[in-house]
Amino acid sequence: MLKSALKTLTVAAMLAGSALSAVAADYTLRATANSNENDEDYDGLVVFKNFVESASNGAIEVELFIGTQLCSNGAECLQGVAGGAIDIYISTSGGASGIFPYVQVLDLPYMMADDRIAEHVLSGDFVRTMRAMALEDSQNAIRLMTVGNTGGWRNFANTKRRVANPADMEGLKIRTVVADLPQELVKALGASPTPIPWPELFTSFQTGVVEGSKNGITDIMGMKFPDAGLQYVTLDGHAYMGALWWMSNEKFLSMPEDMRRVVVDGFYALQQATFASPKRKSIQAYEDFVAGGGDLYVPTPEEKAAFKEAAAPVYDWFKDNVNRGGEIFGALEEAVAAAETDINGARDADLN
Repeated sequence: MLKSALKTLTVAAMLAGSALSAVAADYTLRATANSNENDEDYDGLVVFKNFVESASNGAIEVELFIGTQLCSNGAECLQGVAGGAIDIYISTSGGASGIFPYVQVLDLPYMMADDRIAEHVLSGDFVRTMRAMALEDSQNAIRLMTVGNTGGWRNFANTKRRVANPADMEGLKIRTVVADLPQELVKALGASPTPIPWPELFTSFQTGVVEGSKNGITDIMGMKFPDAGLQYVTLDGHAYMGALWWMSNEKFLSMPEDMRRVVVDGFYALQQATFASPKRKSIQAYEDFVAGGGDLYVPTPEEKAAFKEAAAPVYDWFKDNVNRGGEIFGALEEAVAAAETDINGARDADLN
C-alpha cells in the first residue's frame, strides 16, 4: 500500500515537473548539425543545451536535430537560418562559402602554427570582424556566434608514398571539395585537385580515381579509409578545421539581454568543448592508424617551411579572387600576430 502510494506520488511529481518545464520555456532554439553523435559538433551541442537550459532556469529550451532532418547542406541550412526555420546551425568554411566566400580564410594553409595560437585567434576580435561582415552581407539575418573545431587539423594523406616535402606531392590526385581555394592549394603544391563528393571517397581510393585527401585523422579513421588503401599521413597541419556556428539574428535579438547573455556564454562553453574533443579522439585514431600498418610522418621544421613557401601563392590568389578576401586576410594576419606575441610571451614566462 505504502509502496503504491509512493510510486503514485513520484509519478505525479515527475509529470508536474515536466509540465512546469514545458510552461517555463519562454524560448525554444532549434539547433541542427549535419553529422552524427560521434562528432565534435554533437559534443558541443550537448554542452550548449545543458548550459543554456540550466543557466536560463528553464526559460530556454534547446531542441537538437542531428543529421539531415531539417536540412541537408550548407546553402539549404543557412537559408533555413535566414528564414527562421532553423535557429542554430554549424557549418564548415566550405559549407558556408557559397554565401560568405571570405570564410574560406580559415582554410588558408599554414597561417596558424598550433592549437594555442588557433584557439586564441578564434576567441577574439577576429571572429567579431567576421560576424560583422556576415551580418552585413545577409542583411542582418545570419549571425556568426562562435568558431570552434570539427576534427582537429587537416593533413595530407595518400595511398602511394610518404610525403616529406612538396616535391613528393608531384602528380598525386588529391581529393578536394568543389570550392576553389583547396584546389588552388593542391595545384600550388604540384598535385592534381580532384573534386569528389564525400560519400564517394572510399570507393574513389579503392579504384584509384583519387590517391590522396586533406583530412583530419578522426575523419580518416571514422570513414575507414585505410581499408581503401590510404596508408600514408603527413602531419603538416596545413589548416585548422574551423567550425562556424550560425544563429538566426532575429531570434537572438528577440530575446531579452539576460537571455542573450546566457546564449553567448553557452556558445563559449560549446566552443571549449569542440576545442577539446578532437584532441582526445585523435589519440586513439592515430594509434589505430599506426597499428593497422599506416605510415605517420612528422615533417621537420625545415620541411614544414618548404610546404609553407610552396603554398604562398594561394594567399595572393585569395586576396585577389575572393569577395572581401583582402579585408578578412588582413584581419586574420593581425590576429595571428597578436596571438603569437601573447602565447609565446606566456610560454617564455612559464619557462622561468
